[in-house]
Amino acid sequence: QVQLVESGGGLVQAGVSLRLSCAASGLIFNINVMRWYRQAPGNQRELVADITRGGITNYSDSVKGRFTISRDNAKNTVWLQMNNLKPEDTAVYYCAASMLGKNFWGQGTQVTVSS
Repeated sequence: QVQLVESGGGLVQAGVSLRLSCAASGLIFNINVMRWYRQAPGNQRELVADITRGGITNYSDSVKGRFTISRDNAKNTVWLQMNNLKPEDTAVYYCAASMLGKNFWGQGTQVTVSS
């Protein structure tokens, strides 16, 4: 069993920064890709960013240049540094880990950005 726990969300004003963390625990063996998704009310869950075990990153166009994903393989942890937050970034943010052909999900952390 693998557990993913996100933290770092909150209510902030537009323009500020937040850093989300996601720590994986349990029966872990070489997590391949770690991803951050988000889901706003009434919207489908969308991929925000992902990072391979080797550090190759990918971002959605809506966050490119503002968000940075990073990870520590030894700690099985992934972070999402979010700068210059906008009201449209408001959503529940989920981390996901791909391992042995399966995807594992965290419970999500709320990020609310006020204008």
